[in-house]
Amino acid sequence: MSSYVYVLGCLTRTRHLTYVGWTTDIARRLKQHNAGKGARSTRGRAWVLLHSESFASKREAMSREWHLKRDSGFRKQLAQALRVRPRR
Repeated sequence: MSSYVYVLGCLTRTRHLTYVGWTTDIARRLKQHNAGKGARSTRGRAWVLLHSESFASKREAMSREWHLKRDSGFRKQLAQALRVRPRR
């Protein structure tokens, strides 16, 4: 079964936030985050998918998640793209 690493973004009035996680179903997981049933740190915000990567195993996905959580430069680049997206 494929596993995925994903980066979510949220723009607040004062800053941009990112969240990194792994899942086997990105669409379901994003719905959970936006419904307030995801990780505690994601509750109460409207998240958009900024980036995702596919892996053959859960172990590979979790390893990549660990690295992305420590790569603040990459997440900052992704969040900058969030700033230029048109608001709906």
